[in-house]
Parts: sequence; C-alpha cells; structure tokens
Amino acid sequence: MKDDRRPDLVGQLRFDSDAGSGRSKWIAIGLALALLLWMGSGFIFPTQQPQLDADEGGIRPVSVAVMPSTAQEVMLVLAAEGQSIPDRATGIRAEAMGQVTDVRVSRGDLVTAGQEIGRIDAATTEAQLRQAETALEQANRDFDNALALQVRGIATEDRVTQARAAQAAAQASLVAARAQLDDTIIRAPFSGRLNDLTLDEGEFVSMGDVVAEIVDNDPLTVVIQVPQIALSRIEEGQQAEVDFITGETLTGTVGFIGSNADQQTRTFRVEVMVDNPDSQMPAGLSARVTIPTGQARGHFISPAILSLGPEGDLGIKTVEDDATVAFQPVEIVRAQTDGIWVTGLAEKADIITVGQGFVNAGDVVDPRPQTPKATAEASQ
Repeated sequence: MKDDRRPDLVGQLRFDSDAGSGRSKWIAIGLALALLLWMGSGFIFPTQQPQLDADEGGIRPVSVAVMPSTAQEVMLVLAAEGQSIPDRATGIRAEAMGQVTDVRVSRGDLVTAGQEIGRIDAATTEAQLRQAETALEQANRDFDNALALQVRGIATEDRVTQARAAQAAAQASLVAARAQLDDTIIRAPFSGRLNDLTLDEGEFVSMGDVVAEIVDNDPLTVVIQVPQIALSRIEEGQQAEVDFITGETLTGTVGFIGSNADQQTRTFRVEVMVDNPDSQMPAGLSARVTIPTGQARGHFISPAILSLGPEGDLGIKTVEDDATVAFQPVEIVRAQTDGIWVTGLAEKADIITVGQGFVNAGDVVDPRPQTPKATAEASQ
C-alpha cells in the first residue's frame, strides 16, 4: 500500500550559512546613503552659474531707440499772458445846464480832439454875453472920459481909478460870459472812439452829467505780469510779439516796467504798446506776449522724453560711446506747440526717445536708430 503522506519541510530551508545572504542589506543601505549624499551635495558644494553672454545667445541688453541731435541756435523768449487796456478812457461831462439842441455824432464814431459832439441851448448865455459886451463898451468910455478930465484938471485921480476898476470888472464879466457860451458846446477832450453816448435832442442835462465815454485805443496797451527771476531780461524799448485771442498778431514795444512788485504775486507790471490805427483792436482782449531776450544753443526735443533724476531734477537720458546710459540734467528755455528747446546737453548727443523708462544711468543698452513709428510714439 502506497504511503500518501508528504514530507514536512518546514524549518528545513535555512540560508544563514549562505555567504550572500546579508549582501542585499548592505547594498540597499549603500544606495540610500548615495542618494542622500547626491541630494545634499548642492548645499555643500553649490554649482557656479555660467555667465551668459549676449554673443553666446544669453540675455541681451535692453533695446532703446536713439535720436542723434546737434545743438542749434535758438531765440530765447519771455512769454506771458496778459490783457489789453485802452491808452486813455474817460467820461465826457456836460459843463452847462440846459436842453440839448443838437447831437452831431453817434456811438462808436471816431472823433478828434476838440471835435463838437453836441450843443446845449445857449439863448440865455448869449443874452448874458451881449450884456457883458455892452457893459464893457460903457466902462471903456467912462475910463476914457475920466482920463480926459484929469488932463484938463477937472477929474481927480480917484475918479480915474474908479473908472479903471469898472473897466476891469466889465472885461472879467465878458470873459466869463464867453466861457459860459463855450461850455454849451460839448467837445471831445482827445482823439478816440465814442464807446458810449447818452445825448438825445430835447433831453435836459445838468452841469456835471456824464453824457458820453471816449476811449483811446491807439496805441493799445497790453499789460502782463513778469516774475522776479525774468525781470532783468527785459528793458524798455524791446520789441514784442502780441498774439490776441481773436487770432490777430501784432508787433509792440515794451513801454513801461514797474518798479514795485505786486504784494500778492510778487510779480512786476510790464506794459507793451501796440500801434492800433483807427482803434481796430478793442480793449479788454486776452493776449499772449512774447519778448525775445537773447540767443542760446539748445536741442529741440519732445517733452515726452523728459525724465526725473534721483533727486527730482529734470533731465534727459542719453547713450554714451560705450553703450551705457547717462542722465543729463537740462533746462527748458523755450516751449512751442510742437516741442521744447533745452540746454545742458553737449553739442552732439544721442538721445533715448523710446525705452528711457526701462533703463537707468549706467545700464548697458542696445541702441538702435529711431524709426518713424518710434518718433510718433515719442511725441505722444
């Protein structure tokens, strides 16, 4: 009979006596230590990053648009806003009392000095004048008779003196009567334009009433306020260009420079006289006065490329011969609608027009010629 029982092999397979039985443990431990050493080697022995060169395909310098500029002669000017005022303006008053009998001009007319504007009823004054003339004739005869009688020894010296006094009084009365008659004629005190006229025929006026206003706008005076720092640059007789708000441009001359500053603004009053034939330009217009004050050599640029330095000073960034950025402080000497003139740069300068906001003084850049597109962007 066959025996179906299997042999019990448990505990019979043992490898403790095998020489390779512990080798796997040390291999695992060694691999783990090698991995740890490799991961920590970056902290113990940091690697040096290779320097990237633009020529070797590394990081390139910032590209900027550069405009070569050469200094030019520029006329220095002092510009200020002002207002035109008349050379003279006054109200015309009635110098007699009575009814207006005649008006010979209209409002807005140009009149000359002494021209008759209107008349006041002079009937009473003319009668007084005739009376004064008659009284003077009588006083003259009385004086002549007194002298004749004195020569004949009949009249005394006192009688002659009395006759002379009466004659002088009659002459004074005649002069006063003529003056009163002349006062009934209203005349223009100087040449100008009648800005207002209130005379009407049949109207009654009193002595001292304002019946008209006359304005002399030739020459027209334009008043500006000049700051203290610019006062030494102007003098009487200098030519000036006056641009009125209406669009007209006229040439004037500095006629007055104030000697006392305004207490509030610390500016000085300057008057520019502008020829204004026939008073074509009215008073009260706003105007911009430009006074040439000399010449300088400057660069014409767009105000958009101006920058502020570390201390807040105004300047321009340029590119030097070694492709580094330099900050050049400048001073604005003239402003125009299409740009500004500045001084402080060298005779020739490579001005950064695009990209100046991304670089600082000392940075190395990649300067490129300014393109028409860059020019348009810089001017905005």
